[in-house]
Amino acid sequence: MNEDRPAPWWRADIHQDRRPFLTARGAVTRAVRGWFEARGFTEVEGAALQVSPGNEAHLHAFSTEIIGNSGERRPLYLHTSPEFACKKLLAAGETRIFDFARVWRNRERGPLHHPEFTLLEWYRTGEPYERLMADCAQLLALAVEAAGAERLSYRQVSADPFQEPERLSLQEAFDRFAGIDLLATVEASGATDREGLAAAARAAGVRVADDDVWADVYSKVLVEKIEPNLGIGRPTILCEYPISEAALARPKPADPRVAERFELYACGVELANAFGELSDPVEQRRRFQAEMDEKARVYGERYPIDEDFLAALPHMPSACGSALGFDRLVMLATGARRIEDVIWTPVADVAG
Repeated sequence: MNEDRPAPWWRADIHQDRRPFLTARGAVTRAVRGWFEARGFTEVEGAALQVSPGNEAHLHAFSTEIIGNSGERRPLYLHTSPEFACKKLLAAGETRIFDFARVWRNRERGPLHHPEFTLLEWYRTGEPYERLMADCAQLLALAVEAAGAERLSYRQVSADPFQEPERLSLQEAFDRFAGIDLLATVEASGATDREGLAAAARAAGVRVADDDVWADVYSKVLVEKIEPNLGIGRPTILCEYPISEAALARPKPADPRVAERFELYACGVELANAFGELSDPVEQRRRFQAEMDEKARVYGERYPIDEDFLAALPHMPSACGSALGFDRLVMLATGARRIEDVIWTPVADVAG
């Protein structure tokens, strides 16, 4: 036996150490499900097998294949989010839905990442995307109460879920924490100034590689300078993302350089990602193709586009939706050290 490898989760003593986190998970699940049902939401279950797992450049899927009755084979993927399925349900006439979706993402494992995890995803039609900000704030408080805790905590950092979240735009965050005028490098058309952002990032002490594109530089600044400062003491809603960083979101009417997208942070941890949903199939196809071109450039592969999803988009009413990492929420509500502490049966780690 490899002595450097952690003992298996199924060992009785280890399970007993983890069990309080797992039972708290059940309490949070029940409370959250009740919260949605009390507000007229319908619980749905999106199929895990999809034609496309999602079309984001840095998202990696698990692939499989389906074999027809006559033996023909074609590729399918385990979904990385139930988003495509949920939006098709909105096109079909559903108006308020939520899904405790088991999802899969490859190349992701660590204290905050697991190959198989749960996304709590919900959608509202006919309501502004800011309504989701209030949803997120209420769910944080609900989770802490259900877990029998008082605060959200992770690695000696805490946040009070009963305080109203700070709302901070990306422009404000880049200025405050990195001294960078982000939107000076973004045009109304969505085009970006790579050299301008790279120079500002270097001045802020961020290393920029020669082959980094604008999105790479943006991500480095976000990870190194911005995210560690978010959700400290109270939750943070980081909003108004550059349009190029919101492939599924519609532009903000007041400023086409930014999108109706926000992310929720607590204790420096990203918990949720929300959009005012894009419903233009032509623009959505253009964005998907751009993302897959970038994926091919960086990783040498691309995922198919779900044509059925694009066909459904024009039939989808005005909507907003949010995806919340449920395992992370339970982690912070219980003070667990790592995501595997709140997953009943973690995926086997074959590394080493």
